[in-house]
Amino acid sequence: MSDRGDIRRNVLEDGDVAVAILNRGCITQDWQVPLRSARVPVVLGYADPADYAHNPNSLGIIAGRVANRISGAGFTLDGVRYALPANEAPNHIHGGPEGLHARLWDMQPDGARAVRLSLVSGHGEGGYPGRLDLVVMISLKGDALTYDMRATSDRPTLLNLAQHSYYSLGAESCRDFHVTLPASRYTVNDGARIPTGEISAVAGQTFDFRAGRSIAEADPDGQGLDMNFVLDRGQARVAGNGLVLEIETDQPCLQLYTGQYLTAEHAPLPGQRHAAFAGICLEPQAYPNAVNTPGFPIPLVTPDRPYHQRTTVRIYQEDAA
Repeated sequence: MSDRGDIRRNVLEDGDVAVAILNRGCITQDWQVPLRSARVPVVLGYADPADYAHNPNSLGIIAGRVANRISGAGFTLDGVRYALPANEAPNHIHGGPEGLHARLWDMQPDGARAVRLSLVSGHGEGGYPGRLDLVVMISLKGDALTYDMRATSDRPTLLNLAQHSYYSLGAESCRDFHVTLPASRYTVNDGARIPTGEISAVAGQTFDFRAGRSIAEADPDGQGLDMNFVLDRGQARVAGNGLVLEIETDQPCLQLYTGQYLTAEHAPLPGQRHAAFAGICLEPQAYPNAVNTPGFPIPLVTPDRPYHQRTTVRIYQEDAA
C-alpha cells in the first residue's frame, strides 16, 4: 500500500552544489550546480513535494522492486507463479503502482552531505515474494552524487533497482545533448519494448554512441529512444548546455530514455518546462525482463546473496574538468 503521512525533504550541500532528496520513493527532487556565475537545476522536478503522490513519469525515483518491464505482468520462481499489477498493460513496469517509489522511507541525515533512507518491504508487496530490508545511502562530495543501494531478503526474490532522474542540465531540450556510451551491444525489443532475448551489435546503427554523438543524430526521425544498452564499461558521459554529466556504475546495463513521452503533470521547479525531450534518463540496472528471458542473468536476491548497487553521477561545468 502507499504510505500516507508527512513527506520529508533533506538538502545535501557541498560548496555551490545542493541536492534535495525526498523520503517518498528516495526521490531526487532537485540538484543545483554552478553554471556561468549562477546556479541552475539539472534534474527535472516538481516544486511541491506533495505532488509526487501522482508521478506517472517517475521523476527522480528509485524504481523497484524490479525496474523496467516484466512481460505478461508475472513470473515463475522456484516453481511458483507470481502475478504482478499490469500497470503498462499487459506488462508490469517499475514495480507497479505501489512499488518502492510510492513508499515513505525512513530518512536519517548523516551530516550535511549524506542521507540514509531505509525501508522494509513485506513479503507479497506488489506481488513479489520475500521480505526486503532496503538501505539507500545518498552522498554528495563536490560535484559527485553517489547512490549506494543495499538489500537483504528472507527468501529468494527479484530485485533490480534503478535511479530514474531526468537530466535537463538546465536546458529546455536534450535533443542537442552529446552522449558517449561504451556499449557495443543492446537488447533488442519487440513493439511493447520487451526484450526478445536477442543481444545485437550497435555497429552501423544510428544509436551507436561509442564514439559519441548527439541525441538528434542518434534519433533522426525524432521518435525518441527508450532502449537498454549492455555496457562494455560501467560508464556514460553526456555534454550539453555547458555542463558535463558522467556516470560510473557497477551495473551491467543502462537504459537510455530521451523523455519523448514526458508530460506536464504539476508545477515544475522554477525555470523548468516539462514536455517531450525536456530531460534524458540514464538508468543503470540489470538486464530487463531477465526472469522471463532465457539467457539473461536473473537479478536474484537470497538470504545468502544480498543486493548491492553503487552508482555515482558527476555534473560539472564543461570548462572546469
